Amino acid sequence: MDPRDVIIRPWITEKSTEEIEDNKYTFVVDKKANKTQIKQAVEKLFEADVKKVRTMNMTGKPKRLGRYEGRRPDWKKAIVVLKEDSKPIKIFE
Repeated sequence: MDPRDVIIRPWITEKSTEEIEDNKYTFVVDKKANKTQIKQAVEKLFEADVKKVRTMNMTGKPKRLGRYEGRRPDWKKAIVVLKEDSKPIKIFE
């Protein structure tokens, strides 16, 4: 898999912005990607040393439009912890 196919986009929320101080970065990743692929993609794209990767499968929220009910699609979130001596990822600055 190409690293750009593994990492879809950064996940920017108030909590994820606060975790940047602790060298924790949050990304939306491909649902089929495993921790090893995510680690290799972050190291290749951002030239950072990854210490640990945590992943979560997020369920899509139920939504309505008038009388029609549906759901948003399910997605996968990854929290990447960098080593202390690693340089920060510039996309979040």
